[in-house]
Amino acid sequence: MGIVRKTQSVKKILSEFQKAPKALSTLDLIDRLKEDYNKTTIYRVLDRLEDDGVLHSFQGHNGVKWYAKCVDCTKTNHSDIHPHFQCISCGQTDCLDVSVPIPNIPNREVSFSQFLLQGRCEKCLV
Repeated sequence: MGIVRKTQSVKKILSEFQKAPKALSTLDLIDRLKEDYNKTTIYRVLDRLEDDGVLHSFQGHNGVKWYAKCVDCTKTNHSDIHPHFQCISCGQTDCLDVSVPIPNIPNREVSFSQFLLQGRCEKCLV
């Protein structure tokens, strides 16, 4: 993990991720923190936490950006390459602990990838 200054805004945003076992969208965070911080501050802190290997992001349904805690990442190496699942009924979005092989492509270097699976979660199937 990179070195992050523990400002009040960083502490507050990190505490939201400690409370949530799933990924959080930028819209969720803005709504939760609107009394304390403006959108610009929230986006700036999220970008800094992602740059430092604390969080990773991915695009969800309708282009909304989601963030989740990284595992064993650093400022120079995001090592948690994995797919994400988003429920089309309730919107719950989370990281999947499964491996998806990234192919070697001739004359190309893959720096990162995003893989989003959509369907119904275990709660919405019943």
